[in-house]
Amino acid sequence: MLNILIADDHAVVRCGVRDILAEEFPSARFGEAANAGEVFREIWTKDWDLIILDITMPGRSGLDVLREVKSARPGLPILVLSMHPEDQFAKRSLKAGASGYLNKETAAEELVQAAKKILAGGRYVSRSLAERLAFDLEAKVTELPHEALSDREFQVLRMIGSGRTVSQIGRELSLSVKTISTYRARILRKMDMKTNADLTRYAVENKLLD
Repeated sequence: MLNILIADDHAVVRCGVRDILAEEFPSARFGEAANAGEVFREIWTKDWDLIILDITMPGRSGLDVLREVKSARPGLPILVLSMHPEDQFAKRSLKAGASGYLNKETAAEELVQAAKKILAGGRYVSRSLAERLAFDLEAKVTELPHEALSDREFQVLRMIGSGRTVSQIGRELSLSVKTISTYRARILRKMDMKTNADLTRYAVENKLLD
């Protein structure tokens, strides 16, 4: 029996994905997780053939969740299904170990196609993303400033851009104010910016926010 775990904090999304995949895999057993804690509980207590993972969930970064799942279960394939544009998160997700990346606006047929390919041991990216990756390899593409950030720095950038203070970010990530301040200083230096307002403007202009 095929076992598929759907991890997303929105019940309506989990239901929709389950209904789409159930038509193609009628004998599959589906599980659901609404946050990082539930994802880890599921992978430690049950065997899964595929995880459909949103990278924007309450609490911990979805990229952190992706890395930890791959560390704990290296052979477990993960398809990232995200609201974020491919050019913002796809490469980070694939580098973190995802077997594929799809935007939530993807047609149902492409979701099924991606699941089939990944379950068969392959990787899946959309045609547009494949073309972009190929172009990046062939050309000397100038990286946008945020692409030079580590995943944690990128996460902190997005949180600053959404208006959170250093203290709020520290509480949400279970890190000290000093640590978050260090991340902020690194981000400003790497991106050649001076203030939170500069970071917020950049995040908005480049559609990095939820």
